[in-house]
Amino acid sequence: MSSSVIAIDGPVASGKSTAARLLATRLNIPYINTGSMYRAIGWKVSRLGLNMEDEAALQKMLEKTEILYTAPAPGENPDIRIDGVFPGQALRALDIANLASKVAMIPFVRAYTLDIQRKTAQSQLVVMEGRDIGTVIFPDAKYKFFITASPRVRAMRRLAQAGETADNATVESVAADIAARDKQDSTRATAPLKQAEDAVLIDTSDLTIDEVIDAMITVIRAKDSAEQ
Repeated sequence: MSSSVIAIDGPVASGKSTAARLLATRLNIPYINTGSMYRAIGWKVSRLGLNMEDEAALQKMLEKTEILYTAPAPGENPDIRIDGVFPGQALRALDIANLASKVAMIPFVRAYTLDIQRKTAQSQLVVMEGRDIGTVIFPDAKYKFFITASPRVRAMRRLAQAGETADNATVESVAADIAARDKQDSTRATAPLKQAEDAVLIDTSDLTIDEVIDAMITVIRAKDSAEQ
C-alpha cells in the first residue's frame, strides 16, 4: 500500500482543487494538481499550432517535452514547469482547459503523465488531486477521497472562477458544459473518471471549506489510529 500520497479525485468544479490545496496547507505537505499537466500539454499544443488529430506530431512533441513539478521559489508549493517555463495563469484560459480535456483522452499522453505523477510522490507524503489518482495512478493509496457537489453548485463555482467560462455564460449554460465534460471524462476508454471502491465520498454542496478539510483529516487520523 502506498502511504506517500493522499489521493483526491472528483469531477470538474467540485471543489476538489481548493480542498486538496488547503488540506496540504493544513498538513504542511506539498500539493500536486495533476490536471495542470494536461493543461500544460494543451498549452504547448496551442503554442505550436499542432493538429489534435495528428497523433504522430503529438508523440514527437512529447518526446521533446520536459514536465516537472517544482517550486517556483524556495518555500512555495510545487507548480507545473514545462520546458523550463512556468505557464502559471495562462493554463486557466478556457481554450487551454478545452485542449487539456482532449489531450487527457489520448492513451499515450496518459502513459507519459502517469510516470511523472508516480515519481513525484516517491520521496515524501503529498496531496495529489485529479481524475484517476485513486483508481489508476495510486490504486493502492492509503488515503483516498472522491469530492463531488450538485450540478448547480458546481456551475456556480465555475462561473466564479476568472477566465474559466465565456463572457456571456449563465449558470444553465455552464451546467450543460459541465454535464458534457462529466460524460466525456467518465466514458473515455483510458482512465475514466470514477470513484474508487475504497475512496471516501464527500459531497461539498452544503459544506464550508473548513468542514470539508475537517472531514478529510478525521478520516486520515482514523486510518492512522487503526494501524497503531
